[in-house]
Amino acid sequence: MKSKNLSENILRSVKSKGYKYINLPSVIEADHIVQRSGENFRKFIFSFHDQDGTELCLRPDLTIASCLRYLDNNLKGKEKIFYSGQAYRKNDDKKKSIIRDQIGFEILGSKDEKNDDKEIINTSLKSLKNIKFSSGTLTIGNIEIFKLLIDKLEIPSRWKLRLIRHFWREDYFNDLLKRLETNADIDPTVVDLDKKLYLNLLKKDPTALVAGRSYGEILKRFDEKIKNPRKASEGKKVSKIIKEFLKIKCPINKAADQLNKFFKRNRINLAVDQRYFPLSSNKISKLNVVFSSSFGRQLEYYTGMVFRIDVKINSKQVQLISGGRYDSLISDLGSSEKVNAVGAAINL
Repeated sequence: MKSKNLSENILRSVKSKGYKYINLPSVIEADHIVQRSGENFRKFIFSFHDQDGTELCLRPDLTIASCLRYLDNNLKGKEKIFYSGQAYRKNDDKKKSIIRDQIGFEILGSKDEKNDDKEIINTSLKSLKNIKFSSGTLTIGNIEIFKLLIDKLEIPSRWKLRLIRHFWREDYFNDLLKRLETNADIDPTVVDLDKKLYLNLLKKDPTALVAGRSYGEILKRFDEKIKNPRKASEGKKVSKIIKEFLKIKCPINKAADQLNKFFKRNRINLAVDQRYFPLSSNKISKLNVVFSSSFGRQLEYYTGMVFRIDVKINSKQVQLISGGRYDSLISDLGSSEKVNAVGAAINL
């Protein structure tokens, strides 16, 4: 009963901010999840086939279910919505529950990005008034700053794409940085040994597929590596810059200052205004507010501002609310147009 009352109080709190309640389907097509998150994610979903052979799954994520609703109903323009329900996902850690009770709220299709970011965080803070906690931390990051940094670095474009694409896979990303610090991608002796194979590939149909890629794509990548090799000295310098960037962590009111000092020190033509961030107060209620440049790597679909609220309840640290901006998600799911989106989820 206590949990039910808490949920109802939070729902009323969110509704009072002008959000409209919607119902989400519990079952969605598995392809929507796998195409967005990769085949490796399949092991985490509960899937089955319907009578037509279509693979379906219990929703592992409420945000994706909400974005599919927006897409499938051909909705246009701004929409402020909220919902509640359960997400179902297998865990490597058997001690963790496979069911997550959540309340989510989103602003979709709006062009007012900065104000929408602030509103999502303020809605999250208002919902906290229904929860008793002794202290906590509001961590804010921004994936866009990382992408802008990578774009300015002196490395081949294929490496820029690779680092951005795998930013959310922390272990693999660190392996990429190690590779970046080594010699050029292509060893001349290996090129000579593969010359016969290369000539054979030239005879193939460029549109034919092998291991998920066309022969044309493979040859293009091979040509790029030969024409634009990566030097070890440049790789070490770039890796050092990225590692230094990812260590930036400070009170939110010093975020712009710390970032601009980093850009100037490394001669990177970028500058950030403090107004770029949704908040500038270091303390809100019982929460310390900090900026972290490495934060936001837990979900691949984030594109801009990201945040999380961790609180201490009865001496136990709880990850209570998380969210951020995902402007590419609806187009990745099939929309022909970009649809701005930002939201958050409260873990009950």
